Amino acid sequence: MSLLESIETPKDLRSMRVEQLDTLAQEIRDRIIDKVSRSGGHLAPNLGVVELSIALHRVFDFSHDRLLFDVGHQCYPHKLLTGRLSKLDKLRTRQGMSGFPEPDESPYDLFRVGHAGTGISTAVGMARGDQITGQGYDPSKNADGRRVVTLIGDASIVNGVAMEGLNNAGTLKRQMLIVLNDNGMSISKPQGAMAQYFDRVRVSHTYSDFKKGAKELLKSVPGGSLLQEAYHRMGEMTKAAITEDSWFEKFGLLTVGPIDGHDLPTLIEFLSEARDVDRPMILHVKTTKGKGLDVAERDATKFHSPKAFNVERDELRGCIVEMKSSGRSFTSAFSDALTDVMERDESVVCATAAMPDGTGTSKPIDRFPDRSFDTGICESHALDMLAGMAKCGLRPFFAVYSTFLQRAFDQAFQEVSLQGLGVRLCLDRAGLVGGDGAVHHGFCDVSILRTLPDAVLIAAIDEPSLVKSLEFMRTWDSSLSAVRYPRDDVSELFGESPEFELGRARLLTPGFEDLDTNRPDVAVLSYGTVAVNAHQAIESLGDEYRVAHWDARFAKPIDTNLIRALLSRNIPVLTLEDHSVVGGFGSALLECAQEFGLDASRVVRHGIPDRWVFQDSRNDQLREVGLDMLGIARMIRHSADPEKHEPFVAPMIERDVSNAQQTQSRV
Repeated sequence: MSLLESIETPKDLRSMRVEQLDTLAQEIRDRIIDKVSRSGGHLAPNLGVVELSIALHRVFDFSHDRLLFDVGHQCYPHKLLTGRLSKLDKLRTRQGMSGFPEPDESPYDLFRVGHAGTGISTAVGMARGDQITGQGYDPSKNADGRRVVTLIGDASIVNGVAMEGLNNAGTLKRQMLIVLNDNGMSISKPQGAMAQYFDRVRVSHTYSDFKKGAKELLKSVPGGSLLQEAYHRMGEMTKAAITEDSWFEKFGLLTVGPIDGHDLPTLIEFLSEARDVDRPMILHVKTTKGKGLDVAERDATKFHSPKAFNVERDELRGCIVEMKSSGRSFTSAFSDALTDVMERDESVVCATAAMPDGTGTSKPIDRFPDRSFDTGICESHALDMLAGMAKCGLRPFFAVYSTFLQRAFDQAFQEVSLQGLGVRLCLDRAGLVGGDGAVHHGFCDVSILRTLPDAVLIAAIDEPSLVKSLEFMRTWDSSLSAVRYPRDDVSELFGESPEFELGRARLLTPGFEDLDTNRPDVAVLSYGTVAVNAHQAIESLGDEYRVAHWDARFAKPIDTNLIRALLSRNIPVLTLEDHSVVGGFGSALLECAQEFGLDASRVVRHGIPDRWVFQDSRNDQLREVGLDMLGIARMIRHSADPEKHEPFVAPMIERDVSNAQQTQSRV
């Protein structure tokens, strides 16, 4: 039995000899590389925190103490150390291990975490909560109390919420440890003054530098008297590594490091000393993203979250990686389309928030470096910055995952819509996203943006329609506009796309132009790429029902002429969307019917149900909620003849929480 296989809980890790831990680290890396190479997943960020995860679980008892993750995609080693090795083989599926912290899997996971910047604030909350309930660690009053640790990484420290958390962490009068995993990377190369500061710190300090003047420093910083008391309780190694003139000390936080995040004995010693400091402190740990796989170390951005790949080792060429190919993605199609727009219009600028590869903006950034920007993990800042550019007469495009747009909704409201500025949102990963699961689904962009007056909301169904939507948005200067598209390959089913006309749907089934002459049994209005599955469903029905199918194109303004034409003739209408049924395109249609006093009793809405959909393949998720071909065919039958055909009802598929229950009983 390997060392990793012998671990059921971290208690087993704490019984190992220190000399065995390097072997354990290698076993963890080997398992993660093997699995992610076969299925895809977050690779480089997890390889970089193997030793750090081992050291944390070696020193702290997180069955009692609190461990909070900031960016959750660095949790694989933590999961393997907390009894979930058996779930690794089905990583990112319903039967296996989520790619993010998941409380239903294990009591060692406290929050579902998929966004960034939140770890410090939730840690401050738990530190205060334990203090109020009398459970918090206090060396004199409650030495057995709960300690709080939060692990920050992938440059999320620059996020605005992280800044707010730091500002409040410095006011704590109890233990709280912030472990800053500084790997010199975000998802891509980090941006901004903070990144430059860390670059300087990593190359300019040695332990001997820190030791000089440490006591004098403690006297001068805010809260210095409290920190000076903490200093006297530290070991000599930690004293020697106190960072002189650290940026974090302006928040009243004692700062130690940077230390080598791959040196297990050093990590364990520092954490052991930091464990009992009863003041908030930051341990600055320097790691290498992708550690242990040379190609991932050389290109951590490419291997941040790769698709499945093959690894071959050649004596002459070294490690060779071949990515398993698939079809052309919407992201690639967007990249080419945006580059073309920027080539033709010098007023177009673009930005992304730490996701140039993920959103397809790497190509325009390389091609037009003076008009393309990566702000780091700062969605709110990015959108405000683009609002400023729009005010200067430019035409900004913001490429962002739908799930991360939520972080900038206030800016979409206040600085864009309220000002009547033409900022364009390009929402990648809209709808169900597959293996990343509930933390990353783009299921509410329509519902939140539809509340903004004059907003224009578009969905693309394929590459030609995506190209035409960007061109439409390019010249739409009077209000916020947005186009959504999924994490999927583009379809070639529908051929060339006509130009977009504001608030007008596109008929996909010729022959139904005149509803009086050719009345359908049911009208399907699909919003977005569900049009592909809807088309296949209609074909599968053959002559069973006469179905007219429209690509709705716009959720706002909706095609009121079409809706009035359908409902005034009492034609059953089925709306389809890869978005929540709450507040989505179907809701917009019902509101339109009410506004015009039309009978909407024959309208059936179908989309993502009002519940969480957890990790699995995107196709399996679409099947689960009935947005695959069979589910849509069933809904068409029900819409046409509700007395004869039952609607599709998404089953409640429970995740396997037996591992969490077993772990709970052990801890």
